[in-house]
Amino acid sequence: MKKLILAATATLGIFTLAATAEATVLRVVVVQATDSAAYMNDLAKIRATLTRLGSKSTMRVWRTRFAGPDAGAIVVSIEYPDMATFAAEDAKVQADAEYTSLVKGLDRVRKIVSDSLYEEMK
Repeated sequence: MKKLILAATATLGIFTLAATAEATVLRVVVVQATDSAAYMNDLAKIRATLTRLGSKSTMRVWRTRFAGPDAGAIVVSIEYPDMATFAAEDAKVQADAEYTSLVKGLDRVRKIVSDSLYEEMK
């Protein structure tokens, strides 16, 4: 009987931890770039700035292939551990002059098609 109670308590504890875990957040920005090489170079500068600021995000970049009229678009994803981290880092980068200058400079080589925020389902 004690083993059954212990097993039930352990199972309940695991479910409780899983329920309290925060969902991963993914920001996805789709762009049309007039100069892909220049855009990738600018993104490298942004990554360096995020590293300097201590960001916990992970940035990845893809080019679409089988996307109908959007084929050739560039998709940038930035993954954050949770919404609280996203909010804190967003506030931090918006207050950083170098970061905001770099992002404004992107407008010379790209047009944003969409900018979305996704929350992982658990």
